[in-house]
Amino acid sequence: MKPEQEKILIEQCHKDAAAFGQVFDIWYKPVFGYIMRRTGDYDLSKDIAAETFLKAFLKINTFQWKGISISSWLYRIATNELNQYYRRNKYMPQSLQQLLENPQMEKLLHYAADDEREVMEKELKAHNDYNLIRINLLKLDIKYQEVIALRYFEQKSINEIGLILDKNEGTIKSLLSRGLEKLSNMI
Repeated sequence: MKPEQEKILIEQCHKDAAAFGQVFDIWYKPVFGYIMRRTGDYDLSKDIAAETFLKAFLKINTFQWKGISISSWLYRIATNELNQYYRRNKYMPQSLQQLLENPQMEKLLHYAADDEREVMEKELKAHNDYNLIRINLLKLDIKYQEVIALRYFEQKSINEIGLILDKNEGTIKSLLSRGLEKLSNMI
């Protein structure tokens, strides 16, 4: 989506909560995929993705267009939710009741079909190398997991990763280099 289109979409969301459905339609699958590749757990990923989009929905009126993509904002929320999960080592969505009560977010509850689950699980199982890397990736510090996952699983640029993680490009490059070195020593 072009920046000017994103700006218009954000303005629409500020005026009409129902416009958030477009944000959901455009970015749910990529954000869910990022979470799924980080956790390797379908049900957990659905919970974290739902919480990510609920938080985005609740905070969309505070999002001010400053030339930063809304996808970077969504990935930042997802990354924070993942970090929260890993810190707690369990995940309890805090806003589930709000989700159930909010008719605008009903789409989140009905989005996942069994077919989607089977496709994602088969895709993960088909990539043994991916699973080996993911298992070893989980052994790294979270700071390395984040940059490696965003760079190689999500194909984000160094600049985009910097925006998502709120770190400068030099730090991102350094974390990538050290993380990849640590990962290669494990395999």
